[in-house]
Amino acid sequence: MTPELMILFYFLMFTVAFLYASVGHGGASGYLALGAIFDLTKEVMRPAALLLNLFVSLTSFIQFYRGKHFIFKIFLPLAIASVPMAFIGGRINIDTGTYKIILGILLLVPIIRFLFFPNIPVTEIRKSNAGISLLMGASIGFISGIIGIGGGIILSPLLLLLKWTDQKQTAAISALFIFVNSMSGLLGQWTKGIDFKTNMIGYVAVAFAGGLCGAYFGAMKFNQNVLRILLAGVLIMAAYKLIFTAA
Repeated sequence: MTPELMILFYFLMFTVAFLYASVGHGGASGYLALGAIFDLTKEVMRPAALLLNLFVSLTSFIQFYRGKHFIFKIFLPLAIASVPMAFIGGRINIDTGTYKIILGILLLVPIIRFLFFPNIPVTEIRKSNAGISLLMGASIGFISGIIGIGGGIILSPLLLLLKWTDQKQTAAISALFIFVNSMSGLLGQWTKGIDFKTNMIGYVAVAFAGGLCGAYFGAMKFNQNVLRILLAGVLIMAAYKLIFTAA
């Protein structure tokens, strides 16, 4: 990668971490999207995305937890079901073509949310259901482990649509959900053998800085329209490349 491309890569990584952390996400799907655009292999980006998730999601969780937005009783059944399934998913290595198509389809979720539903209104809070939580957690955890994401891009809209949590509560729960799933998925990958590259330190530093800023401003009133459009554009390019060049 040329120095110019490396600067662009780091700028986009900072932006991804900033915006994802501002809504309680770790950003793995965004990092994987960048990997697709810059032609990095899934063997490199899959563990890298989960490692970056750990730093960004934990930073985000701390900020939202301090704001008293975390609800443990909703988080617990989701995590109980998702963590072991994320580990199992992390041990599964699917072929590159199938991996690209699944990731490309999953990227459509944050694209639609960032462009059309940046703030899903929740006018009333309903009681969560333990059975549905366990099913959701297991399904999201398994998919997350296979692809190398924390699952927040799937969990967040579901929590809001079910009206179990408001925006800030969703961000807090999703952040810790992403952290535990990323740890579990990474451990699953570790049992099959992974190799972290030396430039991973730079990735972590940039993502951590972006996540720290995003989590801080996300807990406050902050206009993110320009960043949402920029990130959606990056995700659209990545989704197109993944789905239509998945050879």
